[in-house]
Amino acid sequence: MTLLALVAALSAALAFGVAAVLQGIATARTPDTGGVDPGLLLRLARQPLFLAALVLNLAGFGLHVAALQSLPLFLVQAVIAASVAVTAVLSVRVFRTPLTGRQWAAVTVACVGLALLTPSAESGEAVEATGTERVTLFAVVLGTAALGTLAGRLTGAVGAAALGLCGGVGFGVVALAGRLLPSLAPVDLLTEPLAYVLVLAGAVAFLLYSTAMQRGSVTTATAANVVTQTAVPAIVGVLLLGDRIRDGWVPVAVLGFVLALGGALGLARFERVGTPAP
Repeated sequence: MTLLALVAALSAALAFGVAAVLQGIATARTPDTGGVDPGLLLRLARQPLFLAALVLNLAGFGLHVAALQSLPLFLVQAVIAASVAVTAVLSVRVFRTPLTGRQWAAVTVACVGLALLTPSAESGEAVEATGTERVTLFAVVLGTAALGTLAGRLTGAVGAAALGLCGGVGFGVVALAGRLLPSLAPVDLLTEPLAYVLVLAGAVAFLLYSTAMQRGSVTTATAANVVTQTAVPAIVGVLLLGDRIRDGWVPVAVLGFVLALGGALGLARFERVGTPAP
């Protein structure tokens, strides 16, 4: 496990956490037309805050994929889940809504989980994707888009959670495709189908996530989102992609992962109220 890859994962979590707050402000200022509307991204693009969030998300994606080249999925995805804590802490300032003692405890639990999980992971090995795996990931993206469209008909907190979960599946595909990429060289990416699956999955997930934040609070949408994008790739990585845990560290790794994900989920009830501060 390289320190540089771990720094990349932590930096990606910070970028995603800040971007969620900026994106939340932009979506709060954009009328909800109902359903999943691709035109939403065009309307959001008129706002400088959303463009800043987009830049941070793109930077986060790049750092995320770079970390996946040498770290196991269960560690990287748990670190990315910590972006919820970043979002929650920043929302205290931006949305003027204090966290309760339970929610501060959730932030602490997530940090403790990452502290336990990090030393238990071994460096990931390169895995060559098969044609079946490429087709399967593409089919999952199409299925996610279809389910997300149906979830777009729901309103309120239920709609935000459902859309967030669907968006999380898309981001999970991004993680899996990033783990399976044989190379990050530009020439290789142009001829690698997984690179296009990654981009399509990211676009679908981003649209669903943006729509989710119109239906509920920033942190509710984000917490629902990280459930699937954290747990599903982690399980696939261990079972199918050769991600390894250090000998004798399995209980520590499991506890750390549960705490990291549990801390993120503990922030799902954090609701945005009032008017964002300038």
